[in-house]
Amino acid sequence: MTDRAASVGRLFVVATGAIVAAVVGWIVFYEIPGSLADLVGVLLVVGVALLGIRVAGDYARTAFPDYNVGEVAVEGPITRDGGTPGPVPSRVVGAPADDVVEQIHAADEDDNVRALLVKLNTPGGQVVPSDDIRRAVDAFDGPTVAYATDTCASGGYWIASGCDELWAHEASLVGSIGVIGSRVNVAELADDLGVSYERFAAGEYKDAGVPLKELSEDDRDYLQGIVDEFYDDFVERVAEGRDMDPETIRDTEARVYLGETAHDVGLVDGLGSRDDVEESLETQLDEEVSVREFTPSRGLATRLRGGGQSLAYAFGAGLASAFDDDAEFRFRF
Repeated sequence: MTDRAASVGRLFVVATGAIVAAVVGWIVFYEIPGSLADLVGVLLVVGVALLGIRVAGDYARTAFPDYNVGEVAVEGPITRDGGTPGPVPSRVVGAPADDVVEQIHAADEDDNVRALLVKLNTPGGQVVPSDDIRRAVDAFDGPTVAYATDTCASGGYWIASGCDELWAHEASLVGSIGVIGSRVNVAELADDLGVSYERFAAGEYKDAGVPLKELSEDDRDYLQGIVDEFYDDFVERVAEGRDMDPETIRDTEARVYLGETAHDVGLVDGLGSRDDVEESLETQLDEEVSVREFTPSRGLATRLRGGGQSLAYAFGAGLASAFDDDAEFRFRF
């Protein structure tokens, strides 16, 4: 169906729905109960007509779709609920993973959606929420294409590696395939203040990383082992998703690259704008592409705060994550 035919069809359905609703409203609320004041009747008719327009509009969008590609956005730090992960102070509002997953599922269940676009502008985020999004993308029934705008790092790249293709701008920052563990050490400060740490714990490593005590060598080996396991899993996932040699990924040493260099080392499939991405999809689908953005319902304040994310956070936090024990030791991809 052409765009013009779809537009005419939707207009006809909406107009018909409005007329029918107005007639019904007039009869039910004005003509039959003659005791109603004229003004009240007119207002009720208008209200029913507006409701009819809304219902008819929803039906028209379903009966005469004007899109065949769904788009979801992952913007800002990735967390379970959209808050800021990690120890970096910030008022950044990030991408709530559950909302993103829900929108991917909605696009997958929409019979009109034949392909999925994943827009990425994120420094990364918590481990499990990032993986939830990647799994949802991987399960999508159809072509999946990720495209990086400003930053696609760490958890963002984790998600991108689950897509069939990754596109970026020449000036996009891409990569940061690595893991970091962070811990604040205030043991000496505590001594100066006369604060002591007394241990009550079951399990030798239960308090590994507590800021009020110095790390033992066993604690260091234990925590480094977790970092290494995270890193091995990260490399394995990217190698599988990108069909790359794991050693090539390790050789990046968690660097971030500008888009052109990322393309040269094999981390990106194509360079270009959003239009270039859509042209590639048109070739894959063998038809003109029209995109519908699937977005969760958010208040205005949340949207405004989300615009405050900065490049400094991207460099400072990396894939801020998500494995912490009472906020004492934090692991970040």
